[in-house]
Amino acid sequence: MKIIYDTISKIVVLLMFAGTVSLQAQERVVSVDEVKNLALENNKKIKKAQQSIEAAKAARTVAEAGGKPTVDGSVGGYYFSKPLSNIVPEVLGSANLNVTQVLYAGGKVETGKKLSSAAVDLQMAQKDLTKEEVKLAAETLYWQIVNAKEKILLAKEYSKLLDELHVNVKNSFDAGLTYKNDLLKVEVQQNEAQLNLKRAEDGLSIAKLNLAQIAGLSSPDFDVEDSVNGSFDGVLDGGQLQPVNRPELSILAKAVEINELQEKLLDGDRKPTVSLSGIGFSSFGKNVDPIKMKNNMQGFVGMLSVSIPIYDWGARKEKVKEQQYKTSAQKLEMEETKELLVLEVQNAVMQLNQSLKRIELSEKSLNQATENLRLNQDRYNAGTVVAEEVLKAQVLWQQAKSEILDAKAEYKINEAKYKKAAGEN
Repeated sequence: MKIIYDTISKIVVLLMFAGTVSLQAQERVVSVDEVKNLALENNKKIKKAQQSIEAAKAARTVAEAGGKPTVDGSVGGYYFSKPLSNIVPEVLGSANLNVTQVLYAGGKVETGKKLSSAAVDLQMAQKDLTKEEVKLAAETLYWQIVNAKEKILLAKEYSKLLDELHVNVKNSFDAGLTYKNDLLKVEVQQNEAQLNLKRAEDGLSIAKLNLAQIAGLSSPDFDVEDSVNGSFDGVLDGGQLQPVNRPELSILAKAVEINELQEKLLDGDRKPTVSLSGIGFSSFGKNVDPIKMKNNMQGFVGMLSVSIPIYDWGARKEKVKEQQYKTSAQKLEMEETKELLVLEVQNAVMQLNQSLKRIELSEKSLNQATENLRLNQDRYNAGTVVAEEVLKAQVLWQQAKSEILDAKAEYKINEAKYKKAAGEN
């Protein structure tokens, strides 16, 4: 009987161990770089930007075919009743082939090709901008998750301190050595600690859901491998930094180019258009050729067409002027954006340095709060201070610990913002 019991116990242990291993295997652990790469692969905004690129490429293919000859054909069959059948064959079939080649269009064909190519480059730059924004959003959420995890650990640690203090104060109250309001003060802080724990857990859940959506993860059942510890180095001077490789600059440069090409395109409407057409035809019907008295007739028609704009009350000229103003406005916007991007870099540098200073001061405050808590705890144990002093010290310690966690997470986020602003992301 004992052998059977031991065997069953071993099986249960093995099953529990296997279940634990299975649960651990199901939870995926990701790094910040992995999260950004997943976002680049799976994010729907990036996929949408790629579709816009493909559409622009298709439009470019259409524009490149603009200078080539077009060929159209048609086939028809006709039946004529009297009195028309007395003039033409009662049954008639025909086939036509039309070939048209534009010889000159005021430069609009070549301008159209350049315009479509510029549109492709613009969409590619727009995709690059979308990728940078998605990476920053993913990294921001990543560090928010890290911070939320640390806040949960802090809330549990703080609750443990309060529970220990509550036991001591409760014993003192039961012994008639302290007042009930001292016990109530501790219990109020216990409730606050539970609320902070709930807030941290909810914040973690929301951040995981958002990151899963951005990175294309199938579920929020994953963990992050980093903590808020690590090296923290500020950027001392941002005055000489200039934004490089910023997709915003490429977008605006292409927008200016497109506006200039639109201007040329409108100017081409004021110039003549010359095209050459050839129409080959073949008809079949009884005595369809009245001259040769044959039942079939073939022929060819050539045509040179010249379209010359003469007078339109200045509409075409004003359209060109309108586009010129739009081009000038686009150039001004590009210059202003360059200035704003410089300011963005400088602001990112300032925020990063502020985060570094916040970490330094927070660490100093935490050391002071930790020492203060230790001293008050020792004095409380010695009976020289009341429980309220320990409670105050615990609150100060919890606030200092929370502040440094926020400061370090803020630094990581501001570091990502700085890299994006400087074009280093």
